[in-house]
Amino acid sequence: MSGALRFATYLAPNIRPAYEAVAEHAGRALGVPTELAVGRGYERLETGEEDVAFICGLPYVVLADRPNPPVELLAAPVLQGERYGDRPIYFSDVIVRRDDPARSFADLRGRSWAFNEPESHSGYGVTRAKLAELGETNGFFGRVVESGFHQRSIRLVASGDVDASAIDSQVLEIELREHPELSETIRAIDALGPSTIQPIVAASRLSSTLRQELREAIVGMAADASMRDRLASVLVRRFAPVRDQDYDDIRDMMAAADAAGLEGFGPSIG
Repeated sequence: MSGALRFATYLAPNIRPAYEAVAEHAGRALGVPTELAVGRGYERLETGEEDVAFICGLPYVVLADRPNPPVELLAAPVLQGERYGDRPIYFSDVIVRRDDPARSFADLRGRSWAFNEPESHSGYGVTRAKLAELGETNGFFGRVVESGFHQRSIRLVASGDVDASAIDSQVLEIELREHPELSETIRAIDALGPSTIQPIVAASRLSSTLRQELREAIVGMAADASMRDRLASVLVRRFAPVRDQDYDDIRDMMAAADAAGLEGFGPSIG
């Protein structure tokens, strides 16, 4: 291809080292220059302004289920840690302040809740699925705050501005490592999921040959010792191939929430 291969991230800032490593490795493997930027709209994958993107599973299934899907799966990370079972999955850990009496998600009825944004499965979609599972469609939370991103949700809970939030387990573990003082303030009381982890996708308009070369380069990253170290810094063990049906769990959760009649998280209760 002519010009740089444009990568974009729509995910948490504290995992950026993984995105940078992928872009750098893919460029070297394919012999092309690469650029990495913060994503500014999924339509840019169709217009040619972005070629490869790191996106959440929820917008992936929305895009993939369109009549002419603008994206194709390349791979997804497999995280370090026994709880992930060497599979491309993650959890949404429900956190509260350390001195909060809540012991499970069910204890949060009537409490305040922060979520990152409505295109996030880890903060939004999986929470809606949990409410549907519990039959809590007529009001569960007392107040809901949209924070913009997981790292701010963590701090809203730590400061006591809100009572609880569901946080991507990878993001939470990195944030607690980088800011150990947070461990003195918050704790996890429950885990939602597991869910299939956020994928790397390529624009469907790219040639099938280029998409396959990208897939092979990304899946092969763990064979490069220098890349392994960089991925390990953000808890990534390797990248694995994924198929569209691997994201049926997210489709099913979204369908269950919609079938339950949930509008957002449902009405707030006092």
